[in-house]
Amino acid sequence: MKSILTEQQVALTVKRLAHQILENHLQLEDTVLIGIQPRGVFLSDRVAAELQQLVAPEKVKYGKLDITFYRDDVRKELHVANKTDIPFTIENKKVVIIDDVLWTGRTIRASLDALLDFGRPAKVELCVLIDRRFSRELPIQADYTGRSIDTFVSQKVKVYWKEKDNREEVVLL
Repeated sequence: MKSILTEQQVALTVKRLAHQILENHLQLEDTVLIGIQPRGVFLSDRVAAELQQLVAPEKVKYGKLDITFYRDDVRKELHVANKTDIPFTIENKKVVIIDDVLWTGRTIRASLDALLDFGRPAKVELCVLIDRRFSRELPIQADYTGRSIDTFVSQKVKVYWKEKDNREEVVLL
């Protein structure tokens, strides 16, 4: 097991990602944030909270998206869905999808399919904590990246969040 980000580095990375989003979306005008259930929500909750400290909190439009039934790689198993909560329109908005780890790209492809049920965005960007660069199966890349790492297919990246795992760290297993 190798540590990729410590608790302090995770906190600094979240702040940096929030500032980068704000640089490209001044005052978050016509911009919405969508966290991908289940594990991307831990990151998106933090990014949204950081942004609420930088701009008027009501300017931060933040929703959560469940993609369970849009995945193409888990159709044969029975799955329990998470909650989708998008209390605003994404029609003609700039959408920033937020997830913890970008690996094959399949989760993001599924989230793009799921988003279309809520309208047609003007633009979609991707924000991730960890980008596993050389393992993509689809032509998807992040616009905002916390840390890019090179891994073997046999390795796993595990993101531990305080709310779920009682510790904050990113490790390579």
